Amino acid sequence: MPKIFETLDKVRPVYDIVYKVVLFICKILLIADILITSYAVVGRYIPFVSDPSWSEEVVLTLMSYMAVLSAALAIRRGAHIRMTAFDPYLPKIAVKILDILADAAVLALGIIMLVCGWNYASTLGGRGFYVSMPWLSRFWMYFPVPLAGAAMIVFEVEALYNHIKSFFVKEADA
Repeated sequence: MPKIFETLDKVRPVYDIVYKVVLFICKILLIADILITSYAVVGRYIPFVSDPSWSEEVVLTLMSYMAVLSAALAIRRGAHIRMTAFDPYLPKIAVKILDILADAAVLALGIIMLVCGWNYASTLGGRGFYVSMPWLSRFWMYFPVPLAGAAMIVFEVEALYNHIKSFFVKEADA
């Protein structure tokens, strides 16, 4: 194995930590979503429990965080839907090149999500407020887009590295 890959492989624990942190955040958001939704449902049907007016907006915001962050997690696992029907019929080198091309496109999307999402969240999102919580900026409703863009960039850099490494290192060496 070339020396550069041995050196760059030492960064893998950082990717593992980022993955675990994003996965933990998704789990916390799911738990919060379930608790808030349950409380809202109980509040609608049990007279002495108040139905919070903010529950729907908060649940939708948490769901948007979970949706985009879990999509970023799927990049690392290679769990995204891909067109692989022709892979067995193509030369292995062509499949590797197409994988790199697809990863480059997703990396570009991640950069666009980070830059444009941040601009949108900090400008338009920073001006508005939640209807049921006028003290809370709508920045938090738009922030999942740049956050997911950053996570996508991290995981796509790793995926690109692994695909490039596969050109130089045989699987038995890795």
